[in-house]
Amino acid sequence: MTVAPKPLALFEFEETDEAYLLTVAAEGGEPLVLEVTPDQMDAIIDALNEVLGGDEDIDDED
Repeated sequence: MTVAPKPLALFEFEETDEAYLLTVAAEGGEPLVLEVTPDQMDAIIDALNEVLGGDEDIDDED
C-alpha cells in the first residue's frame, strides 16, 4: 500500500528527564507525539547529516 506524502505542518522536539518528545503532524492531520531515546535521537541526527551533507567533525573554535 502506497500512501501519498502530505506537507509537514508541525515538527517539534522537547527534552524530558528520560528521553525526548518528537511531535509531528501533516497538514490537516492530528499531531503524533513520539518518545525518542537518546540513541534514537543520535540516529535521527546522523540520518539528517547524511542526507543534508553535514559534517560531524566540524571543530568549534569559539
